[in-house]
Amino acid sequence: MEFTAQQIAMWLDGVLVGEPQAIVNKLSKIEEGEPGGLSFLSNPKYNQYLYTTQSSVVIINKSFVPEKPVKATLIKVEDAYTAFAKILQQYDNARRASKKGISPQAFIDPTAKIGQDVYIGEFAYIGPGAIVGDGAKIYQQCYVGDQVKIGKNTYLYPGVKIMHECIIGNECTLHAGVVIGADGFGFAPQFEDDFRKVPQIGNVIIEDRVDVGANTTIDRATMGSTIIRRGVKLDNLVQIAHNVEIGENTVMASMAGVSGSTKIGKNCMFGGKVGVAGHLEVADGVKIGAMSGIASSILTPNSVESGVPSFTHKSFLQSSVYFRKLPGMAAQIKELEKRIAQLTAEK
Repeated sequence: MEFTAQQIAMWLDGVLVGEPQAIVNKLSKIEEGEPGGLSFLSNPKYNQYLYTTQSSVVIINKSFVPEKPVKATLIKVEDAYTAFAKILQQYDNARRASKKGISPQAFIDPTAKIGQDVYIGEFAYIGPGAIVGDGAKIYQQCYVGDQVKIGKNTYLYPGVKIMHECIIGNECTLHAGVVIGADGFGFAPQFEDDFRKVPQIGNVIIEDRVDVGANTTIDRATMGSTIIRRGVKLDNLVQIAHNVEIGENTVMASMAGVSGSTKIGKNCMFGGKVGVAGHLEVADGVKIGAMSGIASSILTPNSVESGVPSFTHKSFLQSSVYFRKLPGMAAQIKELEKRIAQLTAEK
């Protein structure tokens, strides 16, 4: 598809500087721009490429003032990153909407209910009593278990597994290899130094507009539900244990893990490899630095913590100054011990 700079500017409510009829037919990084490309500039680190890019049109912030002539046509908006994200979303929607129909190589149980405009790819399995909402896309080799409910316009990419009785909301995206509703890690110690498996009879509930990254796992509850609230974004390789609840619009980066029965508030942000112990509570708006370990509840909303075990981020940064000095301090302590020993001996 082709668009003019003027059409894009009108759509983004932007200010056009340059050639209104400049044609765009592809999306490009600003540093790799090509004729016909549409790029954006929001990070000052890339300012230099604005003057050399071959892209035909570049979206920039209204606050940015070029220091020298620019060959490309410019579209000035309040937030270039957000504006370009909007374009990417429309492009992605158009690309994904091209998937239609049900493959004859898919298996759909006769008792399953399939909505309108659904795509089901080759070797997908839809189990007894499952419900698939209008506009859902279920790609190749997905498994949708018994009594599973999938909302409208939800995407399951190849290899996603949704185990029995789990519920997925509207407009969710589950990337390749996601497993929803596998058994929680429940084992009871026995007197003979053995463990007895505790049946996991609950389910997982994922509300609307949740994104789940590739190979992330969300375990079913022992009883009741593991709940992922509306708008949550989970990166690749995240582990959510049984009976966890994650509040609205919380985001977690890759390899974060939350242990069983912990409650995470809304609008929280977890860096990569954050580990959270079980049966804790984390207040709304809390931010956790990457590779931190949460060993006790964080009850102060909007606090920022780092470290293992975690404490306030300000204290962590102050402490890190001394972390670097520990080898030298250790040497000084040894020297002081020698001098004390000598003084003691002289007495």
